[in-house]
Amino acid sequence: MISRIDLRGRTLTRRELVAELPRAALDVEHAAAQVAPVLGDVRRRGAAALRDLAERFDGVRPEHLRVPARSLADALDALAPAVRAGLEESIRRVRLGHAAQRPRDFTVQIAPGAQVRQRWVPVERVGLYAPGGLAVYPSSVIMNVVAAQEAGVPSLAVASPPQKDHDGLPHPTILAACALLGVDEVYAVGGAQAVAMFAYGADGTEPQDGDVLCEPVDVVTGPGNVYVAAAKRLVRGVVGIDAEAGPTEIAVLADGGADAGHVASDLISQAEHDPLAAAVLVTPSVELANAVEARVHDLASATRHTARIEQSLAGAQSAVVLVDDLEQGLAVVDAYGAEHLEIQTADAAALAERVRSAGAIFVGPYSPVALGDYMAGSNHVLPTGGCAHFASGLGVHAFVKAVQVIEYDREALAEVADRIVAVADDEDLPAHGEAVRARFI
Repeated sequence: MISRIDLRGRTLTRRELVAELPRAALDVEHAAAQVAPVLGDVRRRGAAALRDLAERFDGVRPEHLRVPARSLADALDALAPAVRAGLEESIRRVRLGHAAQRPRDFTVQIAPGAQVRQRWVPVERVGLYAPGGLAVYPSSVIMNVVAAQEAGVPSLAVASPPQKDHDGLPHPTILAACALLGVDEVYAVGGAQAVAMFAYGADGTEPQDGDVLCEPVDVVTGPGNVYVAAAKRLVRGVVGIDAEAGPTEIAVLADGGADAGHVASDLISQAEHDPLAAAVLVTPSVELANAVEARVHDLASATRHTARIEQSLAGAQSAVVLVDDLEQGLAVVDAYGAEHLEIQTADAAALAERVRSAGAIFVGPYSPVALGDYMAGSNHVLPTGGCAHFASGLGVHAFVKAVQVIEYDREALAEVADRIVAVADDEDLPAHGEAVRARFI
């Protein structure tokens, strides 16, 4: 079912490792060419385009693009008590984790009378996307909304695809999660068109829409398929984005002492997301590899989404990677830069401290990726496709910006005036120097 890559006895550079390791093919450029007309249509025609596109892509023409307040309240009232309790606990834990992320303002005295401050300011408005394709993700609503709320963003909007089985509204659990979080601006808009609505805004066309359906935002975040990723790429610069998220990934670095059942279960847990999801085991133990492969076969055939899981595990993006030892294994997982990295080895915590590239690291046998998906208090919106080499997971930092405040008095400016003039003249920008001299004439 799952292929093997044998790196034992081979000394490879990081670039060579990256070329050897499995990765899902994600043609964002091709998707961008398909998405560009959708963005243009929404920009030109607003709500009318959104309804037409919903009918085309989601199989339903929403009466209400903005979800009525009554529908949000009804969804929360109808939510199963056990699910409500789970979502409430997730919100509590994620809020605790993100409250600690708030950056602190600081002031530096450069010299007597010379002060530079840095203020962290939340953006004014954000658009948060919650996918609704193969699965429904109220947990993604929580991850996006809580991070923005803890950053202090004053205006939040959520979009999720309309569902033909739910009268053209997003899935009721998505709506209930929004209600639990106090979000009342929710749109039945999916895919690339939701990104376009957030980036450009949309005028209304029906009486229930009002003159302006949705005001543009400053930042768009949230996971989605390749078309959502392509739309984000195209609007970057008009708005900020978190990342071009691709199919989910799990890498497990494990030694011979790991529990094969745990490892197999964790690989399957991510494979059930999507046929393109990646599941990678890196181990120096042939015995563990054999045991995991056997357990994966048994578990995959006994779970609900067998076909999806088997397609994911058999794909070119998934593999068991055999290495000489954990040192080589560490080099492999660092080169891979997984969205989710589990370390199931002796001294797992010490190894985790040495990892440089991973969206999130799950340490030891009782920290599965599924914990991070819901209840860990971390964020599950994480960089994929190797982007962990340079990008972070979603958090408060995605919704704040640094503003520098400079304040010098006369004496402090006078102390450096001649040096400013000298450097400005050397750059052939004499007016810069004159702007300083003018204060001492």
